[in-house]
Amino acid sequence: MDTNAQVDGALEACRKVFAAKLGDYGASWRIMRPQSVTDQIFIKAKRIRSLQIKGHSEVGEGILPEFMAIVNYAIIGVIQLRHGFVDTKDVEPAKALEWYDAVADEARELLRKKNHDYDEAWRGMRVASYVDFILTKIERIKEIEDHDGTTEVSEGIESNYLDVLNYSVFGIIKLTE
Repeated sequence: MDTNAQVDGALEACRKVFAAKLGDYGASWRIMRPQSVTDQIFIKAKRIRSLQIKGHSEVGEGILPEFMAIVNYAIIGVIQLRHGFVDTKDVEPAKALEWYDAVADEARELLRKKNHDYDEAWRGMRVASYVDFILTKIERIKEIEDHDGTTEVSEGIESNYLDVLNYSVFGIIKLTE
């Protein structure tokens, strides 16, 4: 198994969905405040957990698309932190994809470094644990947001978004192996 190739494949699949939605809606997500992005990720993670517990979906969409959505919303979260939110769409799809690719590349490099240090421990984990870790990270992000983004000793919101993204990539890989 070539982890780097699997990561690239997962991120490329997410990018294709992101690009297609840009074609449908434009960069409408630019109006979202970071707290709303956090809540959107929360909803997606809660749905995955619910599907895992209940064992079926009533609306016909499975777990894999939700992990992909979390990747995309985590990237949107980082973009919003860096570029601020706006009242109307303010970027063309090409610029939005440029921002997306920059964050995805940073996340890919972070994942590569952590994967080296943790010696691919994620491969021995359960997909349910990724969801629990994502939900934990979301609770941390909410606390930081409630403290106006300040922390004393902890990583900030952006780092937590990147961790959420990486756990979601692990979920995508596990579900598609």
